[in-house]
Parts: sequence; C-alpha cells; structure tokens
Amino acid sequence: MHAKKSFPYNRLFIFFIVCFLVIGILYVLSSQIIRHMTTMAPALFPVMTIFLMVFHILIASFMVMKYLCDNHRLYLMAIACAFGGSAVLMLGTLSSYSDWLLCTSISRVNYNDALIYYFFRNVLMSVLFITSIVLYHYRHSKIHTLRNHIVILSLIAGFTLFILVLSWLYASHYPGMHMRLIDNMTRKVSDLWQQYLVVGLMLCWCLTLGIMLAITKLRNIFWYSGYFFCAFYIFTLFLLWPDVFIDGFGWYQSRLFETSATLFLIFVLLCDVFTLYRESNTKYQNSYQNSIRDPMTRLFNRSYFYDTLKQQMTKVSPATPVSVVVCDLDHFKRINDSYGHLQGDKVIQFAARVLQDAVRNEDIAARIGGEEFALMLSGTDADTALAIAERIRKTLSSHDEHNSEGQLPERVTISMGVYTACQPELSPELWVQRADEAMYQAKESGRNRVVAWHKPAEAQVSPAIVPGETVAAP
Repeated sequence: MHAKKSFPYNRLFIFFIVCFLVIGILYVLSSQIIRHMTTMAPALFPVMTIFLMVFHILIASFMVMKYLCDNHRLYLMAIACAFGGSAVLMLGTLSSYSDWLLCTSISRVNYNDALIYYFFRNVLMSVLFITSIVLYHYRHSKIHTLRNHIVILSLIAGFTLFILVLSWLYASHYPGMHMRLIDNMTRKVSDLWQQYLVVGLMLCWCLTLGIMLAITKLRNIFWYSGYFFCAFYIFTLFLLWPDVFIDGFGWYQSRLFETSATLFLIFVLLCDVFTLYRESNTKYQNSYQNSIRDPMTRLFNRSYFYDTLKQQMTKVSPATPVSVVVCDLDHFKRINDSYGHLQGDKVIQFAARVLQDAVRNEDIAARIGGEEFALMLSGTDADTALAIAERIRKTLSSHDEHNSEGQLPERVTISMGVYTACQPELSPELWVQRADEAMYQAKESGRNRVVAWHKPAEAQVSPAIVPGETVAAP
C-alpha cells in the first residue's frame, strides 16, 4: 500500500511569492500604460476584449483537440466549454459598445449589459474550472465509458448554454428579467455589485484556486497556468471592488490582467505542445531505430544494409569506390553446443562491438545472419578495405576468456571476404555475393583470414596459405 503524499508546502510558498512579484510588476506597468493612454482609454477596453475573445477561442479549440486525441482527458472539455462560453459572453460585451462597432465615436455604451456579461462569465468559468478539477481527480476511475462521457458532456454543455441564455435575458433582452448593476447615465456601480456580487466572485475564484491546489498539489505544469489564472482573476476583482465608477482605471487594468493571464495559459499550452512533439519525435526515432537495427547487437539489420547499398550504387566511381566486407565467426556452432546459446549471444555481441568500433560514422556495420556480419565502407579502395578487415580480424582474435571481461569463453576467430566496387553497373546484391564468395574462400583456406575477390582471369596460383594471411580469391 502506497503512502499518501504530503502536500508540498514549499512549492505553495514559492508559488505565492512568484504570484506576488508578477502581479506587482504587472500592476505597476499597467498603471503606467493606462495613465499615458488616457485619450485612448475608452477604445482600449473593447480592443483588449477582442484580443481576449480570440485568445479564449484558441484555448477552447486546443482543449477540444487534446480531448479528441485522448478521450481519457475528459476534464479538458470542461475547460473548453469555460473558454468557449467566455468568448461568446465577450461577444455580448462588445455588443454593448454599439457606437464603437459602427466605427463612430464611443458616446453610447450600455455599461450595465457589459457588467452583466462580465459577472456571468466569471460564474461560468469558475464553476467549469471546479468541474474540470473534479473530473481530473477521477480521471483514473471507471468514468470513461461512452455513456458516462455523453452524460457528463451533456451536463457541461447544458450548464454553459444555461449561463449564456441567462446572461442574454438579463442583459436588456427580456423585460421580465433585469439586473441593475450600473447607472448608464452616471456610470456609478450599484450596491448590489459593490457589496455582494464582486465579493461573491472573489470567494468563488478563491474556492476554485483552493480546490485546484488541494487536488493537483502543484505537481503538473499544466495546472500551474490554472493557478495563475485564478490568482489573476482574484486580483482583478480586488481592483474593481473599491471602484465606484465603471470608467475608473481599475476596469482597464482588470482587462489587462485578464489578457496577461490568458497569454500565460497560451504559453503553457505551447510548451505542452512542444513537450508532446519532443516525446512523439523521441518515440518515432526509437521506433525507427528499432526497425533498422538488430535487437541483440544494435548493428544495422539486413534490410537497412541492402537499402544503403542501393543508395550508394549511384555514387560509385573509380574516384569514390565502395567496399563490401562479409564476415563469419569460425566454428560458432561448436561454441553454442559447448557453452550454450546464452554464451553464444555474448560472443556475437562482442564481435559486433569490435566491428562497430572499427568503422567510421559514414560506414555501415550490419548483422545479416546468425553469426554473419557485413560492412559497407564508403569511399574506400581495395587496399584500405583489406587493411581495415585485417585490423578487425587481429583485434577479435587477440581476445580470449581472460581479457574479454567474461564475454568470450575461449579465443574466437573470424573469416572475412572483401569486394570493392568501382563501377555502378553491378547490383548491390552481386557486391554482397562476391564478398560472400571471398569469405567462403577464406573458410576453405583454413579460416581466420581475409580474402579479397578478383576476376577469375586475374587469379593466380597462390602459395601455401597460413592462418591470418590476407589473400585474393580466384
């Protein structure tokens, strides 16, 4: 049974310190900006509202796409409805600036409707944020059935639609339902707003922040944006609380703080996209490497070796030859029979490391059979390829059970055949076949040696071959 994790109070302390610093800096900057833009202040509010509405639409769309990619993230749909509904309510706020929308001077503004939309927008977002947190808490429970998703999504969408309709009815569209929060003539807020509603909204956002902190426990970077979002909204309402008139600096600052909180959330979502892309790219790279490499030795596999040879075929010329080396461990069956297949695998892995260490990055070392390997040496002539093969042979045969760190049960040797292509007429399969013929010539000549393939017409009778000698195959 796992021990229950304690609440990270040190992170909570750091979070509040950072919040205090960021809010303080933004408050000073926003105060300076608004005081230097007093002539543009009336137009500043609807302009920022448009930007904020676009940002909320982007966030809602992003949440829907993430849910469609992983339907176990049902909690994201509550956030999507929160920001989508908020965007619709901000459209209602813009409708209160009818003169501004008609590109005339802002002389008539229905401030009461604007504040009604603002009030219902805060209620909508706060309630749906709490819903999202609750769904996040039960994300690993048995709620992820089609029926449960339909029911939960219907309730979320129904609540969003209910708030939208209710705000529209109260905003001067239905005589039987009216809420007087501001006197449009004097622009003075009512006692209902200043003494009850704004305080209620602050408590609502404080409750949202508290539930979010209690459930997520500051463990997820995604929810950090939610913490800041709640903190910023609490502060904006705190700014609005003492303002008796709606056209005070507090209202413009509140919209700047809302925009800043939304931008921070977008930044976190972009970081999340980058993280997901990086993880996806890493998984793709791992999957691709697994598809082209031998699982036991991590050398390239047979198919990748032949594909690379085909690519090199068009580049072959006397100035840029390509050498193919085919090699096979000597008496490997006896090693398997005497020491077991597990020890045989260690021998193959040891030989693979010797081969890999002997080639350059632009060369290819591959395992093309059980104990059979192949090398592609690009831009390597016959003499150089023979020298490389001989160095590999000597390196492998110099190890035994004493100096191989337990990888070899006894001294192991290898037979190698080399073919160098200087013209692109022949196929890569024929390159490998000729190197393979030279390797079998090395086997027949006594093993533990390197043999180079030449045309039969160039073959000469060779003197007696001793182990370790490099010769040309007739």
